Amino acid sequence: MKLLKFVMAAAMAGSVGVGTTQAQTVVLYSSNNTETIETALNIIKKQKPGLNVQQVTGGTGALMKRIQAEAQNPRGDVMWSGGFGTLGAYRDQFQAYNPADAASTPAPFRGPNNLWIGTNVHVMVMMVNEKQLKGLPSPKSWSDLMDAKWKGKFAITDPSKSATAYSLVYGLYKQFGRDGLAKIAQNAVITSSSGTTYKGVASGEYAVGLTLEYAAQEFVAGGQKEIKLVYPSEGSYLAPEGMVIIKGAKNLDGAKALYDGLLSKEVQEALLVKNFRRPTRTDIDVAKLSGLPALNTLKIFDVNQEAASAEYEQVVALWNSLAKGK
Repeated sequence: MKLLKFVMAAAMAGSVGVGTTQAQTVVLYSSNNTETIETALNIIKKQKPGLNVQQVTGGTGALMKRIQAEAQNPRGDVMWSGGFGTLGAYRDQFQAYNPADAASTPAPFRGPNNLWIGTNVHVMVMMVNEKQLKGLPSPKSWSDLMDAKWKGKFAITDPSKSATAYSLVYGLYKQFGRDGLAKIAQNAVITSSSGTTYKGVASGEYAVGLTLEYAAQEFVAGGQKEIKLVYPSEGSYLAPEGMVIIKGAKNLDGAKALYDGLLSKEVQEALLVKNFRRPTRTDIDVAKLSGLPALNTLKIFDVNQEAASAEYEQVVALWNSLAKGK
């Protein structure tokens, strides 16, 4: 009898061991670049060795439309990342999750009803290639670029193609109104992707690009001394990016495990140090780890993320009209 009990106990212990080490699969949709995804997943593999992450990459807008099209039969489990303005426009496609570590992220960087949470926050800057200024003074403000002398000399990304570009355009619209946005739209070279904008400045195609802090900083850190970051005197705009669990996710446990990993301090610190992604967590010393200015030292023009979500279609339509000179 004692032998039987011992055998049964051993069998039960073995089954528990199998259960705790059983691999979980999760499908990650991501608009982040390869280097950023790799930084995060290398750490998550160590944190959660049983988690098998399958990646599908693409632009934020394209992936959101894919999630919408797949609503009846979801293929993805987690989307990382999208600008809050864009996420809000697709909120019906997400399901709530309240991670244990949510309190590390301030309320302005969390979505309504636990539908999403910010993993990093972009600061919108002017990326300047000083070799291409050709006698023009380096701009100090957004409104400098409204002057006719800047026509065709700076680039901005089409807001319908990029969530962060939408955040920038929305900020400009709220700060300077229709007339100010019209001057920017009609002076700018409009690109089809964020990468085209900042890479164009780095290569000397444009003197200035209205872009993301992390992207410009990568070239500074890479040794391009002619590249400077300008934080506009009227105030920069913040573009928090978040992740969501897709409604009806087929691998829900794996989705929650990946979500927790991407939010972790270890992953966010690595993304800051290696990829200059400014974290949303309040327990990370950005200036010490990266050389970027602390957020509380920057002048920020406040943008209501909920309003940005609600006005997405209207503002994109306005931009398209202004870019055509109407």
